[in-house]
Amino acid sequence: MKRTFAGVEEKYGLEENAKVILIPVPYDGTSTWGKGADKGPEAFLNAAENMELYDIETASEPYLNGVYLHDSVDENDSPEKMTEAVYKTVKNNLGKGKLVTLFGGEHSISIGAMRAMHEHHGKLNILQIDAHTDLRPEYLGSQCNHACAVYEASQKNNLIQVGIRSMDASEVEHMNPKNVFFAHEIHEQKNWQKEVLKRFKKLPVYITIDLDGFDPSIAPSTGTPEPGGLGFYEVLKLLKKVFKKYEVIGFDIVELAAREDEKSTDFLAAKLYYKMLAYYFNK
Repeated sequence: MKRTFAGVEEKYGLEENAKVILIPVPYDGTSTWGKGADKGPEAFLNAAENMELYDIETASEPYLNGVYLHDSVDENDSPEKMTEAVYKTVKNNLGKGKLVTLFGGEHSISIGAMRAMHEHHGKLNILQIDAHTDLRPEYLGSQCNHACAVYEASQKNNLIQVGIRSMDASEVEHMNPKNVFFAHEIHEQKNWQKEVLKRFKKLPVYITIDLDGFDPSIAPSTGTPEPGGLGFYEVLKLLKKVFKKYEVIGFDIVELAAREDEKSTDFLAAKLYYKMLAYYFNK
């Protein structure tokens, strides 16, 4: 039997029945410190198979809507070829009336996904939860580096960045200060999620979540575990509001640098993905 998301019955994993498409992208070609993001999708899927499938908060079982586990995008000859492969894969799955989601892999996998989403849907709100701005136009000889993850998208869409606590001085000129919510400022506010929502426009939403946006005390297995990150429930509070108020047309979760000796980040990633499905189907 073909593998299914969370090990559910085959009928809930069939493409023709599924309302969600999940595309794994096990790529780790440009990461510059901690390695292991190429093992992220497998670790995520393994964790999901050990997750309870009843969501208490929404009193629902999101998997009943069907999640089709797409063949992984395995192109790794170069960042550019990987980006093109992701772009084509996402593009081929748009227009089917399904929620298209991806699991990385490092953050560079999002470039092709957002390119395809923009082409198909037009201008978007892009919500980025991340420790880093990732706004370099080019890094180490490539425009498809993980440090460039949202630069291209920022030129065409309304980018809102949340949880930022690390950046290079060269990125300041590419940043929209009104749409950046730095971690040190968030920690001093009780209802910062409402302020984030004020930066959204009446446009569809694509969400890209780098797991290093979370504090390393709860998500240590990432390439660059920056201190001072976000908590699980405060991120869920924001996501729930976004899904309720706006049309979310896709999302990705990236930078799970899987380790044999640490499984809590794997499980956080699986739970986060499933909670996002719960919010998508229970608005």
